[in-house]
Amino acid sequence: MVPRSPLPQRHGLESAWVHTPDHGECRRLATARGIDGWPWLTMRDYLVEKLVRVGGQRVDEMLDEGRFVDEAGCVFTGSSPFAPQTFVFFHRDLPEETSVPAGIGILYADDRILVVDKPHFLSSIPRGRHVLESVVVRLRTQLGLPELTVAHRLDRVTAGVLLLTRERRWRRPYQEMFERRKVFKKYRLVAPVGQHRAGDGVVGTKDERVARSRIIKERGILQAREIPGEPNAVTGITLLAEHDGLGLYEARPRTGRTHQIRLHMQRLGAPIVNDPFYPVLLDTPVDDFSHPLQLQAWQMGFTDPVSGEPKVFTSRLGLSAWQQVAWTRPRMR
Repeated sequence: MVPRSPLPQRHGLESAWVHTPDHGECRRLATARGIDGWPWLTMRDYLVEKLVRVGGQRVDEMLDEGRFVDEAGCVFTGSSPFAPQTFVFFHRDLPEETSVPAGIGILYADDRILVVDKPHFLSSIPRGRHVLESVVVRLRTQLGLPELTVAHRLDRVTAGVLLLTRERRWRRPYQEMFERRKVFKKYRLVAPVGQHRAGDGVVGTKDERVARSRIIKERGILQAREIPGEPNAVTGITLLAEHDGLGLYEARPRTGRTHQIRLHMQRLGAPIVNDPFYPVLLDTPVDDFSHPLQLQAWQMGFTDPVSGEPKVFTSRLGLSAWQQVAWTRPRMR
């Protein structure tokens, strides 16, 4: 079990950590390398080998700055001898980020949860190139809630309703609610209206369709894909309104596979407007906010796992592609 870090949060972020191998593993490594003693002479040698992406020069600079500490808060130096089975805590360097030009709307707040309207392009959690520009980090800093975290996730390019827990003690009941599929979700999206495909995993009428397929997402590959086999993804899709070749749709995912709605709209022959992944992967600059994916987590409902109260939350955000044609009074269904 990882002990609590002695380092305070920085920019709303917990410290990172690494753990040196135990005595047995160290002896095995030393034997394999033909070394009499520990496989590393100093903690610096271990960190340089472990933190390859950081690089040896930056590790040395961080050691000089006193950035690496043990679980008691004692600082490692460049000459600190290697110690097996030891936790090392540190704060990673942050990537350069372009600020997402949108705020986070608060839909609901009580002592346990916070429900927000996540804008397009803002990551739900700090990850990869998107750290400070994430819902969790922004709100931890703005609201002074160091334990705030998401109970589920929305893709960075998807907007809409997102639920967070305020304290660590509330994480499990709300996260399990999503894991057990005790939450109903409705999405809204804009996509072409045309000759929607029937068959091949799609049943229903033009206005009401159900798409079923088997979806997999491979590590390191941006796009998910559909493969033959027993369906593991099911989405109900309704055409709500249409105008001039565009439709406003409602999607109700019954499962939670990566990019499920986006793939199922493509299966219908109606890929979502401004989708940078489907049907073709586009090389879009990370700081290009001009063409948001026209997909929104519009509504979420559940029975609160702590209070037992029914709750429903609806996004106040709009979809820009549909707002541009709304003045022409599109035909509602």
